[in-house]
Amino acid sequence: MDVKRKLELIKRNTDEILNEKEIPNMLKKKSLKAYCGYEPSGPIHLGHLVTMMKLLDLQKAGIKPIVLLANWHAWLNKKGSWEFIEKEVKTWQKGMKSTGLTKAKFVKGTSFQREKSYIDDVMVLALNTTINRGMRSMQTVARDIDNAKISQIIYPLMQVQDIKALELDFVVGGMDQRKIHALATEQLPKINNKKKPIFLHTGIITSLKGPGSKMSSSVPGSMITINDSKKEIETKIKKAYCPESIVEKNPVLEITKLILFPKFEKIKINRDKKFGGNKTYTTYKDLEKDYQDKKLHPVDLKNTVANLLKKLITLMKI
Repeated sequence: MDVKRKLELIKRNTDEILNEKEIPNMLKKKSLKAYCGYEPSGPIHLGHLVTMMKLLDLQKAGIKPIVLLANWHAWLNKKGSWEFIEKEVKTWQKGMKSTGLTKAKFVKGTSFQREKSYIDDVMVLALNTTINRGMRSMQTVARDIDNAKISQIIYPLMQVQDIKALELDFVVGGMDQRKIHALATEQLPKINNKKKPIFLHTGIITSLKGPGSKMSSSVPGSMITINDSKKEIETKIKKAYCPESIVEKNPVLEITKLILFPKFEKIKINRDKKFGGNKTYTTYKDLEKDYQDKKLHPVDLKNTVANLLKKLITLMKI
């Protein structure tokens, strides 16, 4: 694969890249590693699928994906008991492998985070990070931030150290991770990290209920998880916010862009001849333009998105 195509895959669907200027030099190396960390607590949902598809892009570009099943992070962030989290780790690993991450290495956090050298570096980071800085970095990540525990300030320091411990070249996360990653760019030199990693930040899908609503398991109809049945997926997409010709904050289009195109590479719209007949899109840009120009109706888009999501999620349940 040529460098131009690799760059396209690396940058695809990123809202922000930290240390972007380092990418050309990074690609001169023979062996590269990229990771994303996940708290294994509760079912995989649309938000997780976005970063999984970004890892799939990097795998296609010849970069080794590492999936960190962050069991210790989940516990520190008050996401459940050890028994619950360990059970979730097994479920997550099985589901994620089915997305196409066939070359990914799955690593459980506690398999290396209890090493003396790891803890020593976390202590160095603690010595160099103010409480206020640690709290700011967790604002969009911590559970119950208004009553944050000290454990939730240790959390971002461990995330910084993970980058060194796993010897990473690329770090993937949603925009909600950017404050932790900004902390990492400042603090990694203080623990003698030899690399200057590139941070790839993906967008975050709007709630299915539309702008102003939170995508949450506590908000019915706002999100889709791999535990949803085919009927539930159909119903949620059918009711999803998707105004005709409106592109901004349109969750159905965002799913198409951030999840379905990276996974399937092309999308076929099946429709009656009187509505234009079937059409296959090989780029999201072309699909978005047709939608904006009212050449693609919301109903036809929703039907296609529901069918492809069902296909993907069915694979993850096997």
